Amino acid sequence: MAVLLDLKDLITRFYTEDGVVHAVNGISYKMDDGETLGVVGESGCGKSVHALSIMRLIQSPPGKIESGEVIFHGHDLLKMSDNEMRSIRGAQIAMVFQDPMTSLNPVYTVGFQISEALMLHQDMDKKEAYKRSGELLTMVGIPEAKQRLDDYPHQFSGGMRQRAMIAMALSCHPSLLIADEPTTALDVTIQAQIVELVKRLQSELGMAVMWITHDLGIIAEIAKKINVMYAGYIVERGNVRDIYKRTRHPYTLGLLGSLPRLDEAPGTKLVSIPGLPPDLVDLPKGCPFAARCTYRIDKCLEEMPPLVPSDGLDHVVACWRWEEIAGRDR
Repeated sequence: MAVLLDLKDLITRFYTEDGVVHAVNGISYKMDDGETLGVVGESGCGKSVHALSIMRLIQSPPGKIESGEVIFHGHDLLKMSDNEMRSIRGAQIAMVFQDPMTSLNPVYTVGFQISEALMLHQDMDKKEAYKRSGELLTMVGIPEAKQRLDDYPHQFSGGMRQRAMIAMALSCHPSLLIADEPTTALDVTIQAQIVELVKRLQSELGMAVMWITHDLGIIAEIAKKINVMYAGYIVERGNVRDIYKRTRHPYTLGLLGSLPRLDEAPGTKLVSIPGLPPDLVDLPKGCPFAARCTYRIDKCLEEMPPLVPSDGLDHVVACWRWEEIAGRDR
């Protein structure tokens, strides 16, 4: 399978009055055509910033993509001109944001906003774009779609607004869809519907999906591979089954331990991770998780562990004591 996206040592900073925020700290990974990748971690770990860096949507100032490469279809997005990037954004890479109410413009109809993307990227005239907009709303499961084209965002429910955003994102047949916590603002029933919708559309259209979330339950259902992020670093990466069954990083252990499980005895207590995430303005010298880690040794406080293979090349982990953690499985 061909490589679609290849990140190499991506670094993004924000220059604020309080100091330099180290938001993304040299992350590298690859995505294949048609693959579903989950990106998980606590709020503020760099999940969304890294996605916005891929899209070249970091606001400057205060933000700046300091270095690295974002190779998409063999071309480095970070070296493209603004005009070249505009032709990629929305057409070949599309993004669905967390809050659909702030993503849709309240003063334009939903039909106009979908049509605009089609006229810009697909060279359709107004009539063709409007017809296609109705087809797209039908595809994402909005009833009486043609009659809803002239409605404004406030006339849609939260779930319908998110479906409209997905329709807009898919209007130009992107190779990659980035979904940035698209179900967080929705109730559980609607969340499940949106997840099933994206799974169905990916199967039909063959696009790759990057699903950014803090919900490991959703990732288990939708993703093939997973990046676990902490303090701007990838601390564990691999196939979802390997990460869940053979967890190798203490932070991932904590995340999984905080999830209720149906196969556990009644009364089993959930695990919580002690302490707070580090200040990204003043990152510690060694492993950023060391202050909260029960496996901590002196080396953890002095030196950041590199990502190394664990249980095969597809499962990598950044922990000095991953082999001892692996020993728990034996």
